[in-house]
Amino acid sequence: MLKRSHIKVFEWFVTICVWIFRGTPMVVQIMIAFAWMHFNSMPTIGFGVLDLDFSRLLPGIIIISLNSGAYVSEIVRAGIEAVPKGQVEAAYSLGIRPKNTMRYVVLPQAFKNILPALGNEFITIIKDSSLLQTIGVMELWNGAQSVVTATYLPISPLLFAAFYYFILTTILSALLKKMELKLSQGGRV
Repeated sequence: MLKRSHIKVFEWFVTICVWIFRGTPMVVQIMIAFAWMHFNSMPTIGFGVLDLDFSRLLPGIIIISLNSGAYVSEIVRAGIEAVPKGQVEAAYSLGIRPKNTMRYVVLPQAFKNILPALGNEFITIIKDSSLLQTIGVMELWNGAQSVVTATYLPISPLLFAAFYYFILTTILSALLKKMELKLSQGGRV
């Protein structure tokens, strides 16, 4: 919404942020955030073999969120702009206020257009979480590599991690396909 605003400062700020986050690799962003935000006083909470080191987890979560937010903002903007101008003009001619036009006319139509791209972005986030292993966050891929190091069995743990990612993304893809089919038949999600 800030990129579509008529206030140039907001529009430029959002454009520059999107440009930076879409134009640089996420692994580089994660490393920069980790170096910049490394907090030694953040707690580490242990759950069995897993340790949640918040000094490593926090920069990772922030960068994945900002990086994905840059892509999602462009997806949503494109979806809103894809709604025909005639729909907005028709709503205005019926006396619907701009706020309600966006809420009840534009966004439902835009949602149908952006759902596949949003689903793809969500699946990409799940797979890109493996990049957090570069700063030592214990996630699925890092866990598989730790098992490989401890057991000297290179194939089984890595295949398990790949299978786990594959199952997660397959389930999400099926749910998204079901939502898309329901929306294409005129239903609501």
